[in-house]
Amino acid sequence: ILVLTLAVWLVPAIPVSLIGAIIVVIFGFFFATVSSRMVGLVGSSNNPVSGMAIATLLIATLILKLTGEAGASGMQAAIAIGSIICIVAAISGDTSQDLKTGYLLGSTPKKQQYGEIIGVVASALAIGATLYLLDSAWGFGSEELAAPQATLMKMVIEGIMEGNLPWGLIFIGVCIAVFVEIVGIPVLPFAIGVYLPVQLNACIMVGGIIRLFFDRMKESDKKKETINDGVLFCSGMIAGEGLVGILLAVLAVFGVGDLIDLSGVLNLPAPVANIGALVVFALVILSLLKFSLWKKKDQK
Repeated sequence: ILVLTLAVWLVPAIPVSLIGAIIVVIFGFFFATVSSRMVGLVGSSNNPVSGMAIATLLIATLILKLTGEAGASGMQAAIAIGSIICIVAAISGDTSQDLKTGYLLGSTPKKQQYGEIIGVVASALAIGATLYLLDSAWGFGSEELAAPQATLMKMVIEGIMEGNLPWGLIFIGVCIAVFVEIVGIPVLPFAIGVYLPVQLNACIMVGGIIRLFFDRMKESDKKKETINDGVLFCSGMIAGEGLVGILLAVLAVFGVGDLIDLSGVLNLPAPVANIGALVVFALVILSLLKFSLWKKKDQK
């Protein structure tokens, strides 16, 4: 623990003081445990990374302000602490999920750990380059990259440091979360639906309705297989969307993004364009049903 604290404190690239390093180690220890256990019991979809990161930002920013670290340097330290804790929680949950899956498949934990280290190093290099690429293409906070979670974290830090955080709204949110948990509704997906933009919530809602339809299937064996196939298909769609987004960013940086923009060529009225988008979305849903619910049974 002492070595970790000194490492975080003395690394020049991390703008935190000794107090900030202690906060990182303490919160990292507890949130890594929480993340690993929740993912191990339920799954990676139940890992509250954003919630733990925002809770860390709230407490860390308050501590930094009370200890005299205010202004721009205090904000930098707070976002560095929150970023480290966010990474700790995410990697802890991912490692727990991988080791759990490896155990079910009979793999060796030692070899899995080698793979985890390689994956972390490779992804760290790729993520840094990707963030620079996206910022150069459109800029964070723009219409293309709204970044609601990052905007929320920025508002929390600035609100605490400048003393204008709407605590009344925060306590209202806390009361709503407590009430939702008491009535038996999962608070995490409820909270996601509250603060994410409508354009993201609509797709999540449609996916939830489809999953509800699958959950109500009577044949238990077929239901399990169908849900697994659907999760696999949707995971591929999410990964594909991310890769296409990076490709579009590359085209935008090189100034050739307009070559594949058909909006100016077709010049469709807004109602027709909206109908076209709904048709494409319906085709995506049908493809999900095709590869999960309507999939032909393998012949032995």
